[in-house]
Amino acid sequence: MRAGNALDRLATLLKTDMDAVNTLILDRMQSPVALIPQLAGHIIAAGGKRLRPMLTLAAARLCGYRGERHIALAAAVEFIHTATLLHDDVVDASDLRRGLATANAVWGNKPSVLVGDFLFSRAFQLMVEDGSLKVLGILSHASAVIAEGEVLQLVTSNDVTTTEEAYLEVIRSKTAQLFAAASRIGAVLMDRPQAEETALEAYGRNLGIAFQLVDDMLDYSARQAELGKTVGDDFRDGKLTLPVVLALQQAQGDEPEFWRRTLEDLDQTDADLDRALALMAKYGTLTATLERAKIYGEEARQALANFAPGAEKQALLDVIDFCLERGY
Repeated sequence: MRAGNALDRLATLLKTDMDAVNTLILDRMQSPVALIPQLAGHIIAAGGKRLRPMLTLAAARLCGYRGERHIALAAAVEFIHTATLLHDDVVDASDLRRGLATANAVWGNKPSVLVGDFLFSRAFQLMVEDGSLKVLGILSHASAVIAEGEVLQLVTSNDVTTTEEAYLEVIRSKTAQLFAAASRIGAVLMDRPQAEETALEAYGRNLGIAFQLVDDMLDYSARQAELGKTVGDDFRDGKLTLPVVLALQQAQGDEPEFWRRTLEDLDQTDADLDRALALMAKYGTLTATLERAKIYGEEARQALANFAPGAEKQALLDVIDFCLERGY
């Protein structure tokens, strides 16, 4: 099964619910301040797979939920995600996202930050309207942890002493926390036993880590070029992702100084990316990163073991394949 097909099965299963989520997103991003829907619409229309809200919808159905609350909560999850993307692009000074100009490249940093704040606020309005303090607690905690992850990444960025554990802590917070919360609230909606909540949270967390590891590997992969994306953006930004951290662990001779110059000082020449790729190939760090992603993918798979077989469970298992198969 190819990655696209794996996700398509989930999207097909959830089409009616996702149509309702998208309608609600479009409705709630409206504002009499014209720049807000204009800028928000730009990033929301830029694509994205809506993976996080689909996890909420699928987890709710897996747990037997047949009401309507999951629609608004899935929209809240997507608003949190979109707000973090707007803030991310400002922090990273990114000009492109998914091949299109970022909002900050079009409108500038200040509007992007403020509209991100607006989308966070919309997410919290949807949570309050839901009325569950438990759901509010889970998603508000996730928002705080994501922000902590952003700051932690800022602290570790351009630091060649970053350890594998420090890197993993960043992605647990910055990426995996929202995957975990989005999945867990599906069980909360049906007031399922704590064991099921914990299992879905573990599924989402491990899936999120696997997803980010593959993303970080793809940034240095020929697959990136095949997808029409630029290879080595993380390198140019001086980001210490796992492929580089693993190369640094094994660095010899003048290699530590190469990494320090290019990533800490951001003193890069046209030939440096090719040398970085050669060093990653020398130490097999792209393969090693993908192998670690597969371990987390298996953890996600095991987390669903006690749920009854069915279309929703199979679709959630397929999502693991989607995340991993992007790396091949």
